[in-house]
Amino acid sequence: MNQPLDSIATVLESTGDYRVLRRLAPLADSPEPPSEPTFIGLVVDVETTGTDFAADEVIELGILKFEYGASGRIYRVLDTLNQLHQPSRPIPPEITRLTGITDADVAGKRIDDEAVARIAADAAVVIAHNASFDRQMCEPRWPVFAEKNWGCSCHQIPWRAEGHEGMKLGYLLIDHGFFHQGHRAIDDCHALLRLLDSPLRTSGRLALSCLLETARRPTVRLWAQGSPIETKDLLKARRYRWSGARRCWYIDLEEDQIEIERSFLSEIVYRRPCGELPADRFTARDRFSARTNPEF
Repeated sequence: MNQPLDSIATVLESTGDYRVLRRLAPLADSPEPPSEPTFIGLVVDVETTGTDFAADEVIELGILKFEYGASGRIYRVLDTLNQLHQPSRPIPPEITRLTGITDADVAGKRIDDEAVARIAADAAVVIAHNASFDRQMCEPRWPVFAEKNWGCSCHQIPWRAEGHEGMKLGYLLIDHGFFHQGHRAIDDCHALLRLLDSPLRTSGRLALSCLLETARRPTVRLWAQGSPIETKDLLKARRYRWSGARRCWYIDLEEDQIEIERSFLSEIVYRRPCGELPADRFTARDRFSARTNPEF
């Protein structure tokens, strides 16, 4: 940090009239050795040619491999992978505008599949800021990711309850006083690792600790099978989603919420006892995977 400029920034912030954003630097290793059991985690981010899982391709993969403790404290970065990949067709202009990645940048480039498998082999958990997207883009290309526990830092940390208005990575980083080059894979990985290492605003818990606790809990997908068509707005308002493949509304819940939800369905939706509705149980090993996506 430039000391004179840092001093100016501190003075500006002390007035209460200014907020100063600092360029994000990679997370520094902890100066203290671990005093607790430690594990290996991965932060993963992909840039792609679009959002169609069947047709679009990964054009950039970023991975940070890190050591963390049972408390959620991050001790050090162990390895980094950041590679580009030439897709089978030109990169759409809107993707280039978003990421800055051009056809010239990826020409002749290929992500090293063996290097990906090697860096991921001993990971206890893989974390992405939109895991349902990143996991489904990664698994077909790199099967090692299908065998891992996944966590979603966007949806498995209660950012809004902790005082943040938005959940996008860039918004959260700004709330922590930093800015970065968004929509480039390794830069987003560094941004996410910094957030995971930070205490949450309200509870003071480490963000990674909160995420791991949530990710370890099983969830249940409850299907509102045979729900009357006139109740669709009620279901949508309660965060149900529509599965085109099964022609049915569903909701993902914590296990302790199931009986409450069945009571709601019986009293408000079906207006009669609804019996044993279909339900699927998921853990971090299969959550966010295409295997559990009801659209497939």
